[in-house]
Amino acid sequence: MADRVTVIGWDGSPLTDAAHSALGAATLVAGAAHHLALPEIPPAAERVRLGSVALAARRIAAHRGTAVVLADGDPGFFGVVRTLRAPEFGLEVEVVPAVSSVAAAFARAGMPWDDAQVVVAHPRTLRRAVNVCRAHTKVAVLTAPGAGPAELGLLLEGVHRTFVICEELGTEREQVSVVTSDKAADHTWRDPNVVIVIGGPTGPGGAAEGGGWIAGRDPGAGPRGWVQPDQTYGGGLGEGETELLRAAQLARLGPRVGDLVWDIGCGSGAFAAEAARAGAAVIAVDHDPAACARTESAARRYGVQLHVVRGTAPHVLEDLPEPDVVRVGGGGAAVVSAVADRRPQRIVTHAATRDAAELVGRDLTEHGYRVECALLQSVELDTRAWTETERSVAFLLSGVLPDRAP
Repeated sequence: MADRVTVIGWDGSPLTDAAHSALGAATLVAGAAHHLALPEIPPAAERVRLGSVALAARRIAAHRGTAVVLADGDPGFFGVVRTLRAPEFGLEVEVVPAVSSVAAAFARAGMPWDDAQVVVAHPRTLRRAVNVCRAHTKVAVLTAPGAGPAELGLLLEGVHRTFVICEELGTEREQVSVVTSDKAADHTWRDPNVVIVIGGPTGPGGAAEGGGWIAGRDPGAGPRGWVQPDQTYGGGLGEGETELLRAAQLARLGPRVGDLVWDIGCGSGAFAAEAARAGAAVIAVDHDPAACARTESAARRYGVQLHVVRGTAPHVLEDLPEPDVVRVGGGGAAVVSAVADRRPQRIVTHAATRDAAELVGRDLTEHGYRVECALLQSVELDTRAWTETERSVAFLLSGVLPDRAP
């Protein structure tokens, strides 16, 4: 095992005394090509090109001597420190930090970033990173080959965003470009790069004027409660949009940051807006232009990002990106069946009668979903006289795909 492992962050600035000292004593140095070309590396030191961090960690663990790992930016922020400290390698590391590439990117753009979401995009997480860009107004994306600005732009089709693309920060080839998301695929971008994705109105979740109190999206912004009272939506609620039913649907779906939610038959926009308040990306679908307008109004009211699509399900669903969870507010068994063909993790819907509920439940079961059904009854009382004012009954159905359920 290496006698000593020092991880040095590099942001293009002159190396600190601590970094000089560690490099001077190194018998093995791991890093990218531009790191291994630094004149401070001892000529006799073994050089390891840092591709797979896990493979490099094994080389370091087997090395007898003093090892140094060079990494861009702050190596403790989505960097190599986590892998090197993994129990299977048994390495104890000292860290010499530098300015993170995210901080450098926002500095180059002249923008604050305490209100930004920060995500990592590589081929396995690209879709979830894109969903965060759909749902939030300011996102920094640490990219990887195959999951860079071009791929982000292609997957954001239909959602207008501005990209600030910072290539090779800290090097002589550093370049900052500003393009719209639909133009990002027209260029070839150099690695490494950081993409700042901005766009959409700043709502209650953003940092307040003069600064907020928590980094990223403020989870406590806006009114309390998963769902809001029916009267908040101006009397435009359909029979499947009551407050109790929406709360149960949200609880069954559990939308979260990185998810894409479909709300089919969005009606008043109540469920779509409330799912977006949880941090998920939402595509709301309805054939009625008035329903689409109400949904956009609800999104503006709560300062959330929604993509509203006007069209008739199931046909309109064919061109939509893959969902994680889906609420079917209208269209019946045919739409539920079409949704199940896309294999989201979870589906919720409702039915007015037991026969209709059984029909939907059988179809979900045939698609491989584990089905639950509950009869929900709510009775609204006038608390001045404790008399009944309104009663609603609905069958709540939910399907969970066992092989995709987290």
